[in-house]
Amino acid sequence: MNILGISAFYHDSAACLIQEGNIAAAAQEERFTRIKYDAAFPKNSIRFCLEQAGLSIDELDAIVFYDKPFLKFERLLETYLSFAPRGVRSFVTAIPVWLKEKMFLKKLIYDSLKEVGDYEKEDVVLLFPEHHLSHAASTFFPSKFEDAAILTIDGVGEWATASICHGDGNKIKILRELKFPHSLGLLYSAFTYYLGFKVNSGEYKLMGLAPYGNPDSELVSEYIEKIKTELIDIREDGSIWLNQKYFDYAAGLRMVKDKKWEELFGFPKREEEVELEQHEADLALAIQMVTEEIVIKMAETAKELTKSKNICLAGGVALNCVGNGKLQNTGIFDEVYIQPAAGDAGGSVGAALAAYHIYFDKGRNPEAPDSMLGAYLGPEYHPVDVERSLKKYKAVYQSQKGPDLYDSIAEILDNGNVVGWFSGRMEFGPRALGGRSIIADPRKTDMQKKLNLKIKYRESFRPFAPSVLAEYAEEYFDLKGDSPYMLLVQPVKDEHRNKLPENYNEFPLREKLAVNRSEFPAITHIDFSARIQTVHKDTNPEYWNVIEAFRKQTGCGMVVNTSFNVRGEPIVCTPEDAYRCFMNTEMDYLVIGEYVFDKKKQPEWTENIEFEKD
Repeated sequence: MNILGISAFYHDSAACLIQEGNIAAAAQEERFTRIKYDAAFPKNSIRFCLEQAGLSIDELDAIVFYDKPFLKFERLLETYLSFAPRGVRSFVTAIPVWLKEKMFLKKLIYDSLKEVGDYEKEDVVLLFPEHHLSHAASTFFPSKFEDAAILTIDGVGEWATASICHGDGNKIKILRELKFPHSLGLLYSAFTYYLGFKVNSGEYKLMGLAPYGNPDSELVSEYIEKIKTELIDIREDGSIWLNQKYFDYAAGLRMVKDKKWEELFGFPKREEEVELEQHEADLALAIQMVTEEIVIKMAETAKELTKSKNICLAGGVALNCVGNGKLQNTGIFDEVYIQPAAGDAGGSVGAALAAYHIYFDKGRNPEAPDSMLGAYLGPEYHPVDVERSLKKYKAVYQSQKGPDLYDSIAEILDNGNVVGWFSGRMEFGPRALGGRSIIADPRKTDMQKKLNLKIKYRESFRPFAPSVLAEYAEEYFDLKGDSPYMLLVQPVKDEHRNKLPENYNEFPLREKLAVNRSEFPAITHIDFSARIQTVHKDTNPEYWNVIEAFRKQTGCGMVVNTSFNVRGEPIVCTPEDAYRCFMNTEMDYLVIGEYVFDKKKQPEWTENIEFEKD
């Protein structure tokens, strides 16, 4: 049985192909179009999925869209009616789009599929599960659990903004839902907006900024109190009520009412690119702490309702890896599984799996420990593809294989060089996991600054993640189990930390950043934490072998890992994308499969790119 899942028309469009219950391929549209967070119909992703399996559209048993557009339209109309006459501008802006596209979604899907390939319309079965069911299916069905609580939290689907479900075998039962406009995801996005980052893309920056807040500051406590008394009412079961007097997302064109927030917190909305100040970091810490409290309360309720020992997470809030780590540490559940593409892109996976297991009532494979396969579900390129695509650039390379390649890269890293690493199938989801990564030596004191300013062209406060050999992770981090998808933040072990200066929490932001906090400064965040990826030989042997060679040479069983892209661009997909990114940054080496490119030996590069804000 072949089922195609699709997510589209909001952000992070994607497609996923399921064959006999197994995930055969999945990719985000942005990787092909080079438009970050592309919301367009994912025709390129669909084409890739079909080509990967050698299928035509006519051979699909079902095509499944990740939500119910008519329910969303109902929510839109009811919301505008309840807030009328406020919100007329937003209503006039939104309704024509809905009437033109969303109300006639079936026709839009049929017409768009014609751009992918010919098919007989009457043979196509279209299905529309609810948004949060797609999220729930995306995390439970790929997990190894026969039984699990499922917690999904995002901005909003049709009406639901969070759900607690129980997964049992090939069934998912929705037990509780939180409804719009009360939303933890939208609350976090409101603070993202107010602190000068872009909604739906800058939430991870807010999370990265939070540790720069002073946890001992009276201001943080004051902010938390104001959030809890003025903005939000938190119930014991984790459900929340948001005071719409302060928000504008329900019927307006902005997330918040700026003047009311300025009166509440005592400073105006930060504009993009303006230097961050301590009070902004303190507010980021405050909302992060409130978010963690709510997630843990929801998880406790999920435990009470399901009595399960396991929990599966999905939805955009599940990408908050700091909160995930705090949840893991509570011990409420024995095991935590998080969908690596937890946001809307992963809805394509969940939609297809929901159709297979629930609609078609097909059983699960009990021998599959994690059917996301390390998230390596995208395109891969063979030597002939690499050589053909880079001929036009007259690229100069050296061919190396096996141990010689691994040892060579280990030496290059040990010498302080930054390497673009392109190997195997592209990752699905927002994280680079050793398929399309930029890697470096975590021991170098200047590496974080070099990567941020000369390679990624982004804010200097943002941390980098370690890719650590799974066998050695517990030597470096207080980590229980594995973290293959870089979705858990845990502390660096005490024995690897450096002592902080007196009055460290009183330092200005930039001075905090300059303090050398551990033996591995490039991956140790301001609060001694790290966003960990455990690397497993069975899912990515090439990446594992490189890190193992680096360990044998240096005694350090990890590397810095950041996504192979620059600010404002999606992660690279093709060898040509990789070479262009390599030549437009100050990366020192590029490795594409068995080919090693030394920057010093490349022809002069004249194709300069002006990088956009992300």
